[in-house]
Amino acid sequence: MRKTSNKKLNLAELKKTVKENSNAYLSEFLQRFFKTGKGDYAEGDLFAGIKVPVSRKIAKQFNDLPLNELSILIKSKIHEERLIALFILVDKMKKADETKKEKIYKLYLKNLKYINNWDLVDLSAGKIIGEYLFDKEKKLLFELSEGDLWEKRIAIMSTLNFIKKKDYKTTLTIAKLLLKDKHDLIHKAVGWMLREIGNRDIETEEYFLKIYYKNMPRTMLRYAIEKFPEVKRQAYLKGKI
Repeated sequence: MRKTSNKKLNLAELKKTVKENSNAYLSEFLQRFFKTGKGDYAEGDLFAGIKVPVSRKIAKQFNDLPLNELSILIKSKIHEERLIALFILVDKMKKADETKKEKIYKLYLKNLKYINNWDLVDLSAGKIIGEYLFDKEKKLLFELSEGDLWEKRIAIMSTLNFIKKKDYKTTLTIAKLLLKDKHDLIHKAVGWMLREIGNRDIETEEYFLKIYYKNMPRTMLRYAIEKFPEVKRQAYLKGKI
């Protein structure tokens, strides 16, 4: 990555840095990996071909960008530029007072349609929506759980911040709402969050599983019980709990 002077950096310079770090071979690979073909879940998404650690470095380099410029960047057609915008917003959220947190949260909500791939969701939802809503009304998350693919994933992934603070109620409620969802990416996300609960409170996870495991998608169950002892894991998979 090129070195820069100490002058205040702007959006044009960020885009120039992204272009300088682009890789055509990696771009082609990422567009296959993230399912961007016709009819796929991320149809039309464009990749510059930049690895995540490099995107993080660029975000750190430009973390002083103001919210008005980030609101432009997050709408970019280039996946990595949207990811960098989210990394910067997450960093700002960590340092923000309540007023600034609300501004970041509202910017995020206003641009949900651009947070449209699983990595974008997973690296930001808990740290922005989850952070802001922890001590507030959670109605928004239940509304998102009835939305499109990415809104549903945002709803469940936002609760990771609650789980880390040992508040499991919202996660379990949304997990129940998503039990019959048809998409693999939702099955994985819900199973992952159930596993995260189990990492902290196995009794709470198993209480939920014993009620619903026979009716949940197989992938969801596999993710939820991934770290169980093998004998117990097999018992769940065979429906013998």
